[in-house]
Amino acid sequence: MSGKEKNIILCGFMGCGKTTVGRLLARETGRKFIDMDSFIEERAGKTVAQIFAQEGEPRFRALEHEAAQALAREAGLVVAAGGGALVRRENAECLGRTGVIVLLDAPLEELKKRLKNDASRPLLQKPDRDAVIEALHRERMPLYRQAAHLTVPAGGPPLAVAREVLRQVKSGG
Repeated sequence: MSGKEKNIILCGFMGCGKTTVGRLLARETGRKFIDMDSFIEERAGKTVAQIFAQEGEPRFRALEHEAAQALAREAGLVVAAGGGALVRRENAECLGRTGVIVLLDAPLEELKKRLKNDASRPLLQKPDRDAVIEALHRERMPLYRQAAHLTVPAGGPPLAVAREVLRQVKSGG
């Protein structure tokens, strides 16, 4: 892989498969996989949940922006962006300069099923999880669509989604 190769940045709503598809895509292409949330956790020395609880969402979003800047300086990566990372225009612009941003678009009902028992996401730790998911989905999807260069349906098996991402990236959409 050449050092000038654009990154493939996977974005989309939580539960759409960014990490799972990203790992498969990296394996299929021989690229290095980076999960942005894990990247932040390593640099901060604590989990995303701990950052939210101890320092608040604004601090996490600042760390997320630092991560976007650092990853945009790399080449030839597959990056699973955090669910809120590309909601901020400056992160989308920064990552989009050196990467192809691909929206993994899973149906809302599928996302609810996938997230039903997920206790790891700070934004979902509320009494009416479905209402929170619906509100966040309504708010974030237009921003993801605005940030993305390509959109791939993500309701199917992860390997099929990864291969469709690769096909679209190679063909330019």
